[in-house]
Order: sequence, then structure tokens, then C-alpha cells
Amino acid sequence: MSFGMANEAENVEAGCGAAVTAVVDGHPLGVSAGTVPSADGQQAGTPHAQAHIDLAAIRSNVSRLCDAAGSAEVMAVVKADAYGHGAVPVARAALAAGATWLGVAGMREALTLRAAGVPGRLLAWLLTPGDDWSAAVAAGVELSAGAPWAVRAAVRAAQAAGRPALLHLEAETGLGRGGAAAGDWRTLVDSAASAEAAGYLRVVGVWSHLARADEPGHPACERQLETFREAAGIARRAGLAPDVLHLSNSAATLTLPEAHFDLVRPGLAVYGLSPVPDLAGSSKLGLRPAMTLTARLASVKRVPAGQGVSYGHRYRTARETTLGLVPLGYADGVPRHASQAGPVLVAGRQHTVAGTVCMDQFVIDLGDASAAPGDEVVLFGPGERGEPGAEDWARAAQSISHEIVTRIGARVPRTYTGGSAPADH
Repeated sequence: MSFGMANEAENVEAGCGAAVTAVVDGHPLGVSAGTVPSADGQQAGTPHAQAHIDLAAIRSNVSRLCDAAGSAEVMAVVKADAYGHGAVPVARAALAAGATWLGVAGMREALTLRAAGVPGRLLAWLLTPGDDWSAAVAAGVELSAGAPWAVRAAVRAAQAAGRPALLHLEAETGLGRGGAAAGDWRTLVDSAASAEAAGYLRVVGVWSHLARADEPGHPACERQLETFREAAGIARRAGLAPDVLHLSNSAATLTLPEAHFDLVRPGLAVYGLSPVPDLAGSSKLGLRPAMTLTARLASVKRVPAGQGVSYGHRYRTARETTLGLVPLGYADGVPRHASQAGPVLVAGRQHTVAGTVCMDQFVIDLGDASAAPGDEVVLFGPGERGEPGAEDWARAAQSISHEIVTRIGARVPRTYTGGSAPADH
């Protein structure tokens, strides 16, 4: 077998490979600057992969959550760049659909939304002493405090910004994560009450987070509800009058109405994914997944039986077959734990990752199916074309759908349908 240029040219003419073109000064030899023709009919410059975001689905999901929340207001959680969907366009879509609050984890996320001109009440809750508290207070970002040091930071920020800080006190009610534990709660409340009396801040919320809301009926939920009610009572007896009490995530918003209080904080459900997949899928809950992840085959080739595939040869072809190369890998967010298991759709048929997921690519065994470089591969979407969903990838990777969509990296461009996305995203 020869790897000479003559054979390479023969393979290209036969449609079995992609031509290699020399490039000088940014332009292919023999091709003038301007539009570059594409061998597979794709427009030059078309991304090799895209995450398609349906803003109409976002709006529909938020509307559904507003219905489920009843008299409670809805905070759309847009942390982690809106679970990978794009914080600014999703925030605007959520507000247009009836959400009255937005929630993020970090202060920088909140300031990014404000810099983009996103209005409305906005809470950031995962804060550290090194954050720019003064900028957040000046921008009207509401902040969380789970310990007295955070109250002191809010006071200093209020002094620097020349306006009172808006604070939500976080109680530890059973998750074992953030917030003041029962023995420290009264100290936190008293420090906040003193700062409020001095005019440096206003306590506008008391909140906590459920540990097992995705297991409806679990007794831990009722225990946390009772602990939360006690914490709110202590705050009120100390003279605080918060605007809102809030505890519910997506699962509790949809399945635990007694936990709604004044405000609910759905995250995953905003993006159309089920927070209780073992109980009900998205469609049964009235939700529609908003992200569809696609790629275009970079290579298609015929190989013999016994061909080892990808690192470690964890997969070997059982017979002569066609392999397709998908130009997405773990650097783009495709979980390596889904090696040998991740599902994709090509030309209406599902296939599975063959071998190990690499940093930039993975292989699929297409059998005898007809395929060519440039053909579309759908990793996940709403399922309307028979494609897998993010939950299918979560099962393949022994993870959760939150991680699947959130980890799709910046190398994958986002495109938006169902409404206009801002030019600055």
C-alpha cells in the first residue's frame, strides 16, 4: 500500500477522502482571496459544530413554570452562562415569558448581565471576600449572606457605593452546603438586623436549598421545610421583614407546591430538561429541551474487520465497516465517560460512540450506511427527529443532564432561533 501523492489524489477523486490543500498567506494556492469553494457543498466558514438554542422553547418553559408556581414569583436561574445556553439571550427570553427575577451563582455573572443592560431583580449567591461587592451593590445586584463576614462585606460595599445593599440571608436547613447552621443563624440574623437599623442594608430575602427535591415524597424535604420555617420565624422576630422567602428549585417548583413560598428558583427546567427524570420526562412535565448539539462528519472511511479504533483500541470492528469521525471531544464538553456509550443520530439512524472520546473528536461505527464528510451528526436535542436527548447522554456518562448541557464549551458556537439574540453574545 502506498501513501504517495498519486494515490491520495486517486482517493480524493473517488470520494474516499478529503483533499489536502496548501495554504499561503491565508489563502489556498490557486484560489483567490474571497469566498472559498467547499468540496462537500458546505459554505466555506460553516462551523464544524453548533449548539442551536431555541429561545421560543425557553419562553414556553418559563411560562409553564410560572403556571406551576401559582402565586409565587419565578426566578430564572441563568448561572454558568445559562447552563451553557447563553446567559444574556436566555435572561431576556425568561423575563419576556414572565420571570420577574434572575439568579446566578457568582458576582461576575451578575455584573456581566448588568453590563449587557439586562434589567430586573438579580440575585448572586456564591460569593467570596475577594469579589467586587461595591460594584455589585452599585449595579443593584442582590447578594447572599450565610455568615457575618458577608454582612460586613455588604456594609463596606454599601458605604463605598453610597446606597444600601440588598441582602438575602441563607439558612442551612439540611443540604450540608452553604448557609448558616442552626447554631449560627441567630448571630447572622442579629448582625444583619443591626446593619439594617444603621441604614447600610436591607434584608430582602431569606432562603435555603433542598437536598432531595428530585425524590418527591422523601422525608428529608419535609424536615427541611420545617427547619426553613423556623429560620424565617427567627428572622421576623428579630425585626426583619424580607420581601421573599425562597427554597424551591426546578424539582420542587414542579412537584412540591408547599415549598413555593414567595419565590421559586427553577434552573434545569428553564432549559426544558426534566429535574425528575426517573419520575417523568420533559414532555410529560410540559417542557421542551432548548439545546440541540450538532456536528458535521470530518472524515468517512471504510475499514476491515478487526480494526482497532481510537486510543487504547477499546473498540474493534466486528466486520468490514464504515467509520465516521465527529469533530467534537472532551475539550468541547463531550464527556469522556461516555466512551463506548454516547448516542448520536446520523441520517435518521442512531449510532454509538466507538472507542474512546478524545480531546477534539470521537468515532462512530456507521456499518454499511451511506455517509460523506459534511453530513450532519446530532448528539442531542428535543427528540423530535428521533435524536437522543441530553438525558440519554447523562445515562451514558453516568451523570446528570445538567452537566451535559452546561459543559458544552466555548469552542462550540451558539446559534439562536425562536427570537432575536443580542449581537453582543
